[in-house]
Amino acid sequence: MEMENRTVVSEFILLGIPNTKGHETILFISFLTFYLCTLLGNLLIFSAILADSHLHTPMYFFLCNLSVVDLGFTSISTPKLLVSLWTKSRTISLGGCMSQVFFYHFLGSTECLLCTVMAFDRYVAICHPLRYLIIMNWRVCTILAAGTWISSSFHATILSSLTFTLPYCGPNVIDYYFCDVFSVAKLACADTYVIETVTFTNTGLVPMTCFFLILASYVRIVYSILKINSAKGRHKAASTCASHLTVVTLFFGPYALVYMQPLLSKVMVNAVQLLGDVVTPMLNPVIYTLRNKEVKGALRKLRGGQTTAR
Repeated sequence: MEMENRTVVSEFILLGIPNTKGHETILFISFLTFYLCTLLGNLLIFSAILADSHLHTPMYFFLCNLSVVDLGFTSISTPKLLVSLWTKSRTISLGGCMSQVFFYHFLGSTECLLCTVMAFDRYVAICHPLRYLIIMNWRVCTILAAGTWISSSFHATILSSLTFTLPYCGPNVIDYYFCDVFSVAKLACADTYVIETVTFTNTGLVPMTCFFLILASYVRIVYSILKINSAKGRHKAASTCASHLTVVTLFFGPYALVYMQPLLSKVMVNAVQLLGDVVTPMLNPVIYTLRNKEVKGALRKLRGGQTTAR
């Protein structure tokens, strides 16, 4: 009878970023700038790789996938955050909250797996250069890319399904700037042991496995680079891995802090989370462009083609 008298939650209230009262305008401008730069940068990388046949190689095929992930990942929470800062409206529908939970874990897991696949690609390129095109043929690349998307969709479906099969009958205030499994599940009026156990296992096991696979790949890569006789050859081999290592560090660093340091203050957790959700997707295309002559050349060709077309 007590449960029947409670109102089923149809929307949630996001409290947003703490201690930001009075700074909404500058935060709105900052996040909008980050968001537009992320969209522009990743769309340019994606378009340049598609337009330049010289970049139709496994390495850039996976980079295209990463650009698509970043386009989606930054759009999960940033638009709603911008609306909240501009209009002061903090409500999000149950469907919107479900979408945020699903796509956050879907695209987050996809990027994690893509980083691992890209590490394997660099391992084959440096440690087995003569067999690179045989091992990393298009069939293998397609299977690896499809595997990351499909397995991540299963991962996200399990977590979001377990989260929203729980009953929510109030309160409905989420002490965060977007919907995530833990922030939502703690509002459920039922036992959350299963969802908490599955989430801790999945969000811990997948990244840790990926991290150790990447680490193992780079141990072997470093060993192979040190065996190269010429300094020029060592520099060239190392430079092909520098961009990927930077992206891996930016991806795993913030989430390691958030999930492995539960004693971090709320303000610190939000700052670190925002770094991973808003800033990192903007930096990825910059990282791959600044040190990559081929991508810069493709972007120049793309700009030249657009100018000619006019």
